[in-house]
Amino acid sequence: MDYREVDTASEYVCRLDHGADWRGQIEEFAAERDIDAAFFYGLGAVQDAEVLFYDQDRQEYDAIEFDEPLEVATCVGNVSHLNDERFAHTHAVLSRPDGTALAGHLDRATVFAGELYVRAFDTHLEREHDEPTDLDLWNL
Repeated sequence: MDYREVDTASEYVCRLDHGADWRGQIEEFAAERDIDAAFFYGLGAVQDAEVLFYDQDRQEYDAIEFDEPLEVATCVGNVSHLNDERFAHTHAVLSRPDGTALAGHLDRATVFAGELYVRAFDTHLEREHDEPTDLDLWNL
């Protein structure tokens, strides 16, 4: 296991803008506040979503689109740099009115309402290609 000790630089509570892109708002916020590494938690609701699932055998993402209102039961992720831009690696559990849940890598979603807690760290995290998984993982 690779690791790095980090210090908390700052903490934020945020309200996402209605009609904006969930992940895009996190990336914009990180850029505005000059955050190079962070962890976040969120909850709320979205009007639609695109969730990705990584097929480990094919080493490719499969996208599933949901054009329906969904609750964001939980959203967790982190901020780091990918190709010199801030990237919000975002996972979410979304629920339907009947209580069934959908989960995966949240690529995009239109915010109905959303709240976040963001803990920024006093470090710079960069993602780089990892040969065995074919994913962009933290370079620690």
